[in-house]
Amino acid sequence: MIRALGGAWRLLRLVLHVFHGLWVAAREFGAATEAQRCAHIQWWAAKLLRLMGISLQVSGRFQNGPQLLVANHVSWLDILAVHAVCPQARFVSKSDVRGWPVLGWLVGKAGTLFIERENKRDALRVVHQMAEALRQGDTVAVFPEGTTGEGHEPLPFHANLLQAAVATGTLTQPLALRYSEPGHAVSPTAKWVGDTSLGESLWSIATTPGLSVQVTVLPMQDPAGLERRALAAVLRQRIAQALAAASA
Repeated sequence: MIRALGGAWRLLRLVLHVFHGLWVAAREFGAATEAQRCAHIQWWAAKLLRLMGISLQVSGRFQNGPQLLVANHVSWLDILAVHAVCPQARFVSKSDVRGWPVLGWLVGKAGTLFIERENKRDALRVVHQMAEALRQGDTVAVFPEGTTGEGHEPLPFHANLLQAAVATGTLTQPLALRYSEPGHAVSPTAKWVGDTSLGESLWSIATTPGLSVQVTVLPMQDPAGLERRALAAVLRQRIAQALAAASA
C-alpha cells in the first residue's frame, strides 16, 4: 500500500513536470540561444529522473565538437539519461514516438530526427539529415539496435545510420547505459520490452525503490578505415565489454 501511494505521488509530480516542460518549450525555446535551450533540456531530463526516484551516475567525459553518440537501448528512460549529461544530443527516434500524447511534441522540440525504420528510403533520408547535422557541428545520437533489449548485453547493431559518421569522417562516441536496482546488477524493472505499455512501464518504475542508471562514456572511436558494418561491430563489442565489466 505504501509503495503504491509513493508511486502515485511520483506519477503526479511527473505529470506536473511534463506540463511545466511544455510551458517552458512553448514560451522560451523560440527566442532561446543554443546554450539556453540545452540548459532547459538538461534541467528537465535530470529532474524527471529524480522525480521517478532514479539516481544518475556518470563515468567518463564528453568531448567537444561534432560527434555521433552510439548507445545500447534498454528503456524509454535512455533519452532522459543521455540528455541529463549531454543535452545537445539530437536523437534519431522511431516516427511513432512523435505521436505520443504530449511527450511526442516535447521530444520534437528537443531537435529529434524521426525515422520510419521499416522504410529503407526514409532511412536514407535520415542518414543525409544526420550527415548534414554532423557537418554543421551538431551532436547526433542513435540506438543502432533499433529496439530495446534486456540490458545485459546489446542486441546486434544495425549499421545503416552509422553511414553518416563514415561519410563525414565524424568521431563516434560509444555510451554504455546500465540500469540497476537493489538485488539486481541489471534492473529487470527498467527494461521496456515485449508488449509492456508505456503506462505499465511508468507504474513499475514509479513503485520500485532504489533504481539507478549508469552512463559510461567510453573513449571515442575514429571511423577512418572502417566501413559501417565493421564500425557497428567495433562499437557493439566495446559497449558490451563495458556493460559486462560494470555488472561483474
